[in-house]
Parts: sequence; structure tokens; C-alpha cells
Amino acid sequence: MPLADRLELKVPPPLVALLTGLSMWLVSPLAPPVPMPGALRIGLVVVLVVLGVGIAACGVATFRRARTTISPLSPGATSTLVREGVYRYTRNPMYLGMQLCLIAWAAWLWSWLSLLLAPAFMLYMNRFQIGPEERALAALFGADYAAYRRDIRRW
Repeated sequence: MPLADRLELKVPPPLVALLTGLSMWLVSPLAPPVPMPGALRIGLVVVLVVLGVGIAACGVATFRRARTTISPLSPGATSTLVREGVYRYTRNPMYLGMQLCLIAWAAWLWSWLSLLLAPAFMLYMNRFQIGPEERALAALFGADYAAYRRDIRRW
């Protein structure tokens, strides 16, 4: 089995976000900061963090109400196809929330180099987390999940 396939559903998404954030911090001194008034930067950071945490929390709360697993490492244990709440707008609100927090972190660091690493989180999640989750959900829920995928975007 290729190494890439062995990474599927192995690394918890919050850990991926944390490692991405650490990488963003490490590269931030390598590029000059983008000039921006401090109040505007702080305002942007606050808005992005509030949105990110709020969207992710809504996703967790909706899963809990539906009494289905929130474990990203075992999508096959999902008991219910959740289509209500924030899931009417995005199939991946928890990951979207993490992404918004990473963008907020890049804004706080205010390094264009850090901002370039934010898409790396999305790429990793699409390949090693979301793709395998979608295969598991398609196997569990068939046509219902296919219709949901057709109607609702990933991010």
C-alpha cells in the first residue's frame, strides 16, 4: 500500500490544523510583514476566529443532536446522514471552521508566506480526510448521500 493511502483517516484533523499553524508560525519571519493598521488586523482576526469557532461548534452540536459520531477517524461508524443546521450550507463545517482559524492565524502573523500555507490544510484534508469520509458515507447512505453531495458544497 502506498504511503499516501496509509495516511488516509490516520491523523486527527485538529492535529493537522495545529501542525499547519505551527508551520505558519515558523515561516512567518522569513517574509516581511504586510503593512496594515493594527486595529484593522485585530478586527479581521477576531471576526475570522469567531466565525471559525462558531461554524465548527455548530457542526459538532448538530452531530451530537443527531447522535452520530464526531470522530473523523472512523466515518464508517456514522449512524445518521446529517443534513440539517449548518450542514444545509456546507458538508464540512468543522474543517471549514479550522480553515477560518488558520486564516485568522495568518492574519495575526501578517505574513504572506504564512497565508500561503493555509491552502495546504485544505489540500491535505481533501485528499486524506474528506475523500475517504465521502467514500464511507456513500457506502453507508447510497443515493441519499449522492443527492446531498450534489446539493451541498464541501467547504
